[in-house]
Amino acid sequence: MKVYLSCGMEGVAGVVDSKQCSGPGAEYDQARELLLGEVNAAIEGALAGGATSIVVNDAHGDMNNLDPARLAGEATYISGRGKPHSIMEGLTEDVGVVFFVAYHGSAVSPGVLAHTYNPDAIDEVRVMGRVSGEAGINTIVAAAHDIPVGLATGDQYVHSEFLPLCPAAEYVEVKRSITRTSAENLHPTVARNQIRAAAERAVLNTLRGRPWPRTITEPADLSVELRTRDLAERALKAVAIPAQLSIKSVRVRAPRMDVFQAFLDIVAETRRVD
Repeated sequence: MKVYLSCGMEGVAGVVDSKQCSGPGAEYDQARELLLGEVNAAIEGALAGGATSIVVNDAHGDMNNLDPARLAGEATYISGRGKPHSIMEGLTEDVGVVFFVAYHGSAVSPGVLAHTYNPDAIDEVRVMGRVSGEAGINTIVAAAHDIPVGLATGDQYVHSEFLPLCPAAEYVEVKRSITRTSAENLHPTVARNQIRAAAERAVLNTLRGRPWPRTITEPADLSVELRTRDLAERALKAVAIPAQLSIKSVRVRAPRMDVFQAFLDIVAETRRVD
């Protein structure tokens, strides 16, 4: 069975500051090591549970944060900017289960380093009426392929946002956010051990045919609240499918991949400099 793993960075145990999340610098180098440790723990657990191949999609910043030669299990590595499906690039029908490793909370959460895709433009996203971070948004893509999300890792706010959409998934809380700039972190060895065990359970559950609820049904429903009315009007024009505008929010209801593409179009438009 193939496992697809999308990894962030802000959700790693020990990462609490923006200086750790972009290079160059010693703090970024340390964060990369911490991230590699958690990603490899998930890979090792998946293989122990019966996975036969792993695809890792780098989903943070410039999306080039891992040393491919040091990935466990000879995992395939998707890296670099400009990927058509962004942080869900490479998810295909032959994948058996999806993992989200080192994810952060949504823009409205008080979690450490919390934001939603573009922190300068997006205030809130709702998926099927629920406030959602990037894990919830990306679950739309997994649902479109009828693939369960088996594992996510991050802080307590990722957990509370993720659980309603993926109630059967394993979750590892590697840190508890205190503020948006501080957290109580598990020791890296403890975090990795818990991730490894949860990843193994997730694969075993999938191979055993454990039922998983289809919470994102057709048509999918997504709304994006922007910082200003002007941004919302620009976002509305960028969407190729019918959408509704309400004050600062854009809402789309459509087939799941169309909804995800509409969201990516909104993100791209709000990052564009006139």
